Amino acid sequence: MSAIEVILVDHLDRPTGKMEKLEVHEKGLLHRAITVYVFNSRLEILLQRRASDKYHCGGLWSNTCCGHPYPLESTQDAAERRLREEMGMTLKLQPVFELSYNLPLSNGLTEHEYGHVFFAISDELPQMNPEEADDYRYQSVTDIEQQIKQAPEQFTPWFLHTFPRIPAFLAAFTASN
Repeated sequence: MSAIEVILVDHLDRPTGKMEKLEVHEKGLLHRAITVYVFNSRLEILLQRRASDKYHCGGLWSNTCCGHPYPLESTQDAAERRLREEMGMTLKLQPVFELSYNLPLSNGLTEHEYGHVFFAISDELPQMNPEEADDYRYQSVTDIEQQIKQAPEQFTPWFLHTFPRIPAFLAAFTASN
């Protein structure tokens, strides 16, 4: 993995420095992240299955895409960049909410992130980058809720943490768009 730097932040998302991405995850330090949810016109969520050789959570289902802003990059630009890089989609994303979490991963890494969550609605089909994702599907919120109850181990920890907030924010998002 190349030496990509991420933005370290405090609990109010104020930058405190920068550090290499893998080191941040090894040390469990709080850093800025982005999470993207794309919905189709039926309000089904575009899920991706992370490529099996990713350095963590490979083969697990997750939100449309996620990642980290580079130092000096806005969260908006980072979210739109990651959507292009992972799913081959160029969409105007809207910031919807922020949250913080500290989640252990199975390989000794930690996702300690201050996350900025973005939404978009589009019927465009993804053109996945095979280094990032190896499958996708559109799925209703209700079907995802059932699948999580039956097999939560099929999903990334951050998806399990953010997904319960999605229905309420989706209702507000669609009402305002």
